Amino acid sequence: MAERHAESPHFIDSPLPPIEVGDWLLKPATRIAETFSSPSPVADWLVREYLQVHKSFLLPVRMKLKHRLDFAMTLLSRAMDVQWNEWLKGGMFISIAVVCCPNRHVPHACPLRPVSATYSETIYVQDTTPGETRE
Repeated sequence: MAERHAESPHFIDSPLPPIEVGDWLLKPATRIAETFSSPSPVADWLVREYLQVHKSFLLPVRMKLKHRLDFAMTLLSRAMDVQWNEWLKGGMFISIAVVCCPNRHVPHACPLRPVSATYSETIYVQDTTPGETRE
């Protein structure tokens, strides 16, 4: 799946999530579902996205939503990215990603302007449409 690598000529248009979470920032801005100026409202978004798909998980839940969310909020409070990935029934794969910008791990520019000048990180939430998998 070479198109998951940022160096691939097919990366930008690929529906597959990138290997590195921060590489979401290289995808078109149209893939951004939401932006937030602080970590707090991200929790509600994560819960909504999770609840929309959790009944379609291929495998039993390994981590309770509360634990998953607590860990996500700890990461976001430190301006670190969050990515939840799950295989779904029918061979689909879901990636729910929250990417901080500026990013600690990649030098990519922010695809949108920051929402607030009072908060140093703008959190970009990527599109969570389940993507088809390819061998």
